[in-house]
Amino acid sequence: MISWRGSSPKNNRAGLLSLLVNTQVRITEVAPRDGLQAETAIVATDRKADLVRALNATRVDEIEISSFVSPKWIPQLGDAKELFALIAAEKPAGMIYSALVPNERGLQGALAVNAHARQEHGIERLIDKISVFTAASEGFSLKNTNATIEETLLRFAPVIEQAHHQGLMVRGYISCIIQCPFDGGISPIQVGDVASKLLDLGIDELDLGDTIGAATPETIEPVIMEVIDRLQGDATNPFGDPTLTLHLHDTFGHASECVKMALDLGVRSFDSAAGGLGGCPYASTETSRAPGNISTLQLLNTIAEMGYTTKVDLDAMAAASKIASGLLP
Repeated sequence: MISWRGSSPKNNRAGLLSLLVNTQVRITEVAPRDGLQAETAIVATDRKADLVRALNATRVDEIEISSFVSPKWIPQLGDAKELFALIAAEKPAGMIYSALVPNERGLQGALAVNAHARQEHGIERLIDKISVFTAASEGFSLKNTNATIEETLLRFAPVIEQAHHQGLMVRGYISCIIQCPFDGGISPIQVGDVASKLLDLGIDELDLGDTIGAATPETIEPVIMEVIDRLQGDATNPFGDPTLTLHLHDTFGHASECVKMALDLGVRSFDSAAGGLGGCPYASTETSRAPGNISTLQLLNTIAEMGYTTKVDLDAMAAASKIASGLLP
């Protein structure tokens, strides 16, 4: 695994790049959660389960299954408990299942799923990781969570503590790392400051989200370097996984070039969605739906083009992508 220790990432690019000895890249598949949460159509639970089963066969490192949020706000994911029950007995060995939780109530929903899977199937942890989410933009935080950035962080503190007590990993999403549809441009310092606060709370993984797909290689480079600096050399967390993940949307067709830049800078973990599902509703126009997350096949091709490897079976991912693309009208 790579190590950033001993280098000064902000000022010593050669020192950083000389340490990039790991060529395997970690993939988190987000189609079941992020890919569906903003859609107007409600996808049946059994069809979501079919997608997860297909993704299980791809050997991605992690699948983000659903979100424990109020059905009032995101009815598309109101079946998280039922979905986990359908797939519990089929979880592959070594696969990480994760779920988004907005607060303590959401965490209790995730823990209840784990307790049920333990009782019914003898599975120690069906959900291995929970994710919390904030933003680098006050405007987006207020719109998306009805809270300021500081208020979201206050909510996270007990969630992170309880999750770690249960042996769960915790990811912290930071939305709008480049640009916000309400506040405009976001500086790397803004992103770094939120990253530092999440790390102080005990986050195991920072996930940087280009929520509206505004990033270019030139704009994303200083953001990644700033966050690497805030990590103070910690390239991996106590669970052995990368501490830094990049979550790209391909709204303007720049996602693959941003992946290449990120790989050059030492990023070894990416999110993607089978079939390119998803897309922030705030990036849509009156006549055009915003393109979604970078598709997993596109991400895999870009990674291979750069000379890196993954554990993913391409044929299985092609099949899963076909299922994902057929979920929506």
